[in-house]
Amino acid sequence: MDQPQLQSTPGIPINGQNSKSLRWKALYKKLAKNKAAMVGGYIVVFFVLLAIFAPLLATHNPNDMVVMNKLQSPSAEHWLGTDDVGRDIYSRLLYGARVSLTVGFLSTLIGAIAGVTLGIVAGYYGRWIDSFIMRLCDVLLAFPGILLALAIVSILGASTINVIFAVAFFAIPTFARIVRGSTLSIKKLEFIDAIRAMGSSDFRIIFKHILPNILSPIIVQATLYIASAIITASALSFLGLGTKPPTAEWGAMLSAGRHYISQAPHITLFPGIAILLVVVGFNLFGDGLRDALDPKTKK
Repeated sequence: MDQPQLQSTPGIPINGQNSKSLRWKALYKKLAKNKAAMVGGYIVVFFVLLAIFAPLLATHNPNDMVVMNKLQSPSAEHWLGTDDVGRDIYSRLLYGARVSLTVGFLSTLIGAIAGVTLGIVAGYYGRWIDSFIMRLCDVLLAFPGILLALAIVSILGASTINVIFAVAFFAIPTFARIVRGSTLSIKKLEFIDAIRAMGSSDFRIIFKHILPNILSPIIVQATLYIASAIITASALSFLGLGTKPPTAEWGAMLSAGRHYISQAPHITLFPGIAILLVVVGFNLFGDGLRDALDPKTKK
């Protein structure tokens, strides 16, 4: 007995590609009813497009310093003004989106892969393997995320790569606990016992039957964690432990502008707004995605 399939619509076969198409359409319809989720999705897409097309949209080289133009207010030449060394804030904001979003996506991806692997192994095999992995996760979760990331970056050194691994490391226990709980509930179902009785290997059972059935909470958690990853990475850069100058990064831009917040508040205002919008966008979209993927939601 295999996993349950969707109820078919008259005249439309439900297997294969049509089944996936119907699931995506049903998911989109649920998301479309959630206005906040759609707004969050549009915000995320907007900033992703800005990051992708930054070279085409930028009006200046983000690293060009013109000291004579420093601390200028927004104008026709410099749309969002200039910073303390005369660099164009608008152009740096676009290129900073590339760094911040890359750190958010990559750290979440790395943390999700490691956490999902550990969570499935712990939930499926149980016993001492489960106890060992969960106690290790408990130890990691005992430390606040920013402090753990600070410790890791302090040891490895300040760089974008090290920030990605530091933020990803803290994501591992969160994903592991979520996946472990989902795995425990799925492996108790009758169709898993039937597949095991037919002689399927543990590898096939885990990756062909269990993992596809627990993707929903993984996707939701990944979407929500990207926002946390961006905040953590920005905080590290603000403290001087993230992306090295002169590379544009939102947290580093906030740090550079804090000394001129009364004289030229635009230096910190626009990077702060960018961080706020991206984080709110991912949170709104993640919340909507959670509701849309929840099988108990009937609306």
